[in-house]
Amino acid sequence: MNEDSALVLFSGGQDSTTCLAWALARFSRVETVGFDYGQRHSVELDCRAAVRQSLASGFADWAQRLGPDHVLDLRFIRALGQSAMTEAIQIEMQNNALPNTFVPGRNLLFFTAAAALAYRRGLKRLVGGMCETDYSGYPDCRDDTLKALQATLNLGMESRLVVETPLMWIDKAETWTLARDLGGNALVELIKHKTHTCYVGDRENLHAWGYGCGACPACELRANGYKVFTAMA
Repeated sequence: MNEDSALVLFSGGQDSTTCLAWALARFSRVETVGFDYGQRHSVELDCRAAVRQSLASGFADWAQRLGPDHVLDLRFIRALGQSAMTEAIQIEMQNNALPNTFVPGRNLLFFTAAAALAYRRGLKRLVGGMCETDYSGYPDCRDDTLKALQATLNLGMESRLVVETPLMWIDKAETWTLARDLGGNALVELIKHKTHTCYVGDRENLHAWGYGCGACPACELRANGYKVFTAMA
């Protein structure tokens, strides 16, 4: 296993793109993995190649470090239960105080699949954009969850994989700031125009912070973070 390597869980959104830049700035070998789980906003999968190409063409040092991309088919997740992330239903809060965009077990499955891929490809670190500072309350984004998962994955595979979550303790405004620190205004503009976060898959409406419906929880977090970020600049 190459100690100076990483596999980034890369959706094509703001957070995972920032994490990809973070990994490219640190490790000599970086690969990416995306997941097709029948998501309602499948347009994010279409954005991935454009983001990777823009990073490679705009940042010469990173281009040399950026390795292959992988897309795994996890569409069986849709069969595990209805969610506003996989069905065209109204986004709302549930009785358990979680939004119905929560897909139970999604990140656990993502990391398990990514760990198996990293094991086969000799990649040391699994990098994800999970955060519990400024998020929708998903329990599989919490630091305790991912620390426990790291231990379980390593026990189950006799390995020493490291789960990295560079956004865990920062809010969305600080995520925009981190992107600027990593790649300057060029990376900020790339994230605004190339990435996708909106849960309903809106790529028609361009706002100051990027494309989206402007009303879903993902858009609200991204927009509010950008507002604070620009106010601090």
